Amino acid sequence: MTHSNCHFSDAERRGLYRAIYERRDVRSQFLPDPIPPEILARLLNASHHAPSVGFMQPWDFIVIESREVRQSVLAMFEQENQKAAEQFEGERNERYRGLKLQGIMESPLNLCITCDRSRGGPHVLGRNSILETDLFSTCLAVQNLWLAARAEGIGVGWVSILDQTQLSTALNLPDHVYPVAYLCLGYVSEFLDQPELEAKGWRSRLPLKELVHSDSWGQPLTDSQLEAALSEPR
Repeated sequence: MTHSNCHFSDAERRGLYRAIYERRDVRSQFLPDPIPPEILARLLNASHHAPSVGFMQPWDFIVIESREVRQSVLAMFEQENQKAAEQFEGERNERYRGLKLQGIMESPLNLCITCDRSRGGPHVLGRNSILETDLFSTCLAVQNLWLAARAEGIGVGWVSILDQTQLSTALNLPDHVYPVAYLCLGYVSEFLDQPELEAKGWRSRLPLKELVHSDSWGQPLTDSQLEAALSEPR
């Protein structure tokens, strides 16, 4: 027996893969247009439907519109970004300093997705061996939101160059809540054809077939058809 809800139509499948392939980390293309509340609610609902180990649902969402709060986060970014730039020398340093790595003030909305590391109590089903599964689960919520945003024509940029202790203080987070992702959200003028870091020569996408192993690490694929399919352009 075939269940109709088990299959996506061709159009639905194409839409899903399009969102995956065209998702971008946006820093420079934000428009000032506000995100309507009903659309933001859809994005948050999509994020809330991410899978989580033991169904712990460790995420919370801090919607940040205050320019004062964003200015304080921008100051944190600038401090940490200066430290990051000092890790590179010569041409690499110049290229790094030429990258735009945040859209904190340009985007109409910032969003912090946090992880409550106490949610579900001390014994969460499936978490006894790997305590970090709460953080992993929260990252899945970030990805859900990112893909849903792309389907809505909304750009998302993850600002990772932040001191998490300072950020926690600025957002009044309890000690047991960790700020996983500080995101900039907004409509954009365009989605770039390539990831910005690839377009600007910082890194290139690795060939997938070099990252797929057979049975154990470092063992080549024995399925020649799979190997050939992995080499085909998407």
